[in-house]
Amino acid sequence: MVNVLFICLGNICRSPMSEAYMRHIIKQNNLSDKINVSSRATSSYNVGNPPHHGTQTILNKLNIDFSNIISKKLTEKDLSTNDYIIVMDDSNMRDVTNINPNIKIHKLTDFIKNSSHNFVPDPYYTGDFNLTFELIKAGCDSILEHIINDKKL
Repeated sequence: MVNVLFICLGNICRSPMSEAYMRHIIKQNNLSDKINVSSRATSSYNVGNPPHHGTQTILNKLNIDFSNIISKKLTEKDLSTNDYIIVMDDSNMRDVTNINPNIKIHKLTDFIKNSSHNFVPDPYYTGDFNLTFELIKAGCDSILEHIINDKKL
């Protein structure tokens, strides 16, 4: 089983959107028994809350299931039990390396070829959930391709 963890500040916008979309494409590719996906927050602000209404709107429009996704705080155990640790921006990266400086971390945008973005903007502050989803879709599609090629799934 390959374990993928998406991380953002509050785990209500970017990382749950990534988790839901990644689960969606994994299911489409009949890989649900080979790849597990979860998401976490670097803060405790929204622990226990469902995804932000902007995230829900995008996912509902695309018929992407986000049931059972609630905000959870990142733990050191999360970092040791996941194969791919994917953060949304440099601040998330610093927060994760403060927990474990030896863990290998990627920004989601590292997987997007020819992207003009070096991080996924937080729509909680920008209000642009469409841009966030475009970047997440491109990144997750590439991550899945990478996992399939790397792990020979």
